[in-house]
Amino acid sequence: MRMLDKLTILTESAKYDAACTSSGANRPGHTVMAGVCHSFTADGRCVSLLKVLMSNNCAYKCKYCVNRAGNDVPRATFTPEELATVTVEFYRRNYIEGLFLSSGVIKSPDHTMELMIDALAILRHRYDFWGYIHAKAIPGASPELIYKLGLLVDRLSINIEMPSERSLNLLAPDKTKNAILAPMKQIRSEIEENTYALAQYRHAPTFASAGQATQMIIGATPDTDHQIITLASAMYKKYDLRRVFYSAYIPVVEDSLLPSIITTPPLLREHRLYQADFLLRQYEFAADEILSEETPNFNPYLDPKCNWAINNMHLFPIDVNTASAHELLRVPGIGPTSVKRIVVARREGQLGFAELKRIGVVLKRAQHFIITKDNSAGSRLGKDSVVRALIDPKVYSFGTEQLSLFGGTYPAPALLGGASTVSDAVEETVLQLASAF
Repeated sequence: MRMLDKLTILTESAKYDAACTSSGANRPGHTVMAGVCHSFTADGRCVSLLKVLMSNNCAYKCKYCVNRAGNDVPRATFTPEELATVTVEFYRRNYIEGLFLSSGVIKSPDHTMELMIDALAILRHRYDFWGYIHAKAIPGASPELIYKLGLLVDRLSINIEMPSERSLNLLAPDKTKNAILAPMKQIRSEIEENTYALAQYRHAPTFASAGQATQMIIGATPDTDHQIITLASAMYKKYDLRRVFYSAYIPVVEDSLLPSIITTPPLLREHRLYQADFLLRQYEFAADEILSEETPNFNPYLDPKCNWAINNMHLFPIDVNTASAHELLRVPGIGPTSVKRIVVARREGQLGFAELKRIGVVLKRAQHFIITKDNSAGSRLGKDSVVRALIDPKVYSFGTEQLSLFGGTYPAPALLGGASTVSDAVEETVLQLASAF
């Protein structure tokens, strides 16, 4: 098979992996439909990566995967030399700044990892390529191979795949919870030991300096948003993850255990999970504050922070001139950077709307929850007006038929309250939320 054909097949097969912020970009000057994604280095730089599989000849039968064994798709496998050559040639032409490498399971996890390690060793040592590399470790591979791979890459990740062990056993029978979590624990330990070693000796070999990440598929199973965000919170704490990526399930294969092939991907649900993830990582929220067993799914019309604020109106309004940084972080429209600026600015004098606007506060949302020097009473709007002001305009861009695959606390807008349009459904939601104050 020609190298160009392999590249086309293996970049196409890699596009469903969500552990990059975007994928499938076509750039001027590309002569092939090669997958390019964007990721972030340890120092915060955004880099363009070649996103490719080592092979899509997978021995596993994960029911949701387009590359599963037995599925009728074109197959290809790079040799280590071929993969290294393709990456270097793309790099020399300034198409990319690094590599995102994953693979189907060729024969066994160890055999697959050996091929990936050989390819990356050629890149690093023969071609002297020291661009950014993110690699997906294969669940079930030996600890020795995990360690070798970590020495060659900037970031390591292992996909948790499903939000629950039951779902994993049902849809990915060749994978086990322990085969996924054991390497994650090892990677965390290796990074901690390496940090200590580098502090003692600056020429010590570096192990996955950009940390580790994981990915969950959303919408292939009836797991709730509460289960998903609770699992993500636990993994952040236990495995010191840099990121959890959420991938809206794209129906690409037929199976009786999966949603219909005609189902639209739950993109709005994925969007809400990323918003909640930011609340966990940057806003000091706990998973049980965002959702609960009583309300296990996100409100499609409000972002998670606004939804929390609406349900906790007894905590507001707060005075921006005296509130703690933790209290300020809970206000819709005020982010971590704005909180730091507020704490510094109020040392020089009382803050009003004009000062907050210059600081970067989104007053359209924040004004309903704060007291300032020129607004001592807080919002004077009625309950329904506050809710209407906080409705997320992005709901319209996601459409109405893909908000949920399995139903939940908030049905799809086109069905809510018998409404026939999204606007009618939003109006119905405003009345429901306002009555809950």
